[in-house]
Amino acid sequence: MTLKAVWLALVLLCALGGSAVAKVFYAQDEALAVAFPEADAIDRRTFVLTDAQAKQIEALARARLESRVVTVFIGKQQGTVLGFALIDIHVVRTQPEAVMVVLSADGQVGSTIILAFHEPLDYLPANRWLKQFENRTLTPDLSVGQGIAAITGSTLSANGVTDSARRALAIYQVMLGRKTR
Repeated sequence: MTLKAVWLALVLLCALGGSAVAKVFYAQDEALAVAFPEADAIDRRTFVLTDAQAKQIEALARARLESRVVTVFIGKQQGTVLGFALIDIHVVRTQPEAVMVVLSADGQVGSTIILAFHEPLDYLPANRWLKQFENRTLTPDLSVGQGIAAITGSTLSANGVTDSARRALAIYQVMLGRKTR
């Protein structure tokens, strides 16, 4: 299933009688405008991962990939790359969550933004908690309970966002041919 089809399914689930607590915070175009406010162009690049690439990404991320099709949005200003955005859709407990991880041109997390959350909003990570991912790279301590604070009562949400960040950083390393610091 393509990213656009999954995104549409999430929106329809919310609109057609999904959980009353389901919340879509940003549409894709709105999220990309937040990610790259200075960009004059946002390119979309889709990768179909080989078995070897998928295994390498999963090993680096220490998290399973939901799909072998990966889309990376590249924000540019006058041809210069500002950064990369990856939208990660995964199930938290029983319902989906969409997280956009924005990476700087040199592979650090710039921001982590919740685009849609279909679990009860009590389990939604606060923006203050999301800020701890800023300037992070793919290091062993990028884990809940190590370099990332746990959220009491929201362990699955915390792990889901952390896995999203780890997957984005691993995709950056493997597919974009850049090394993180």
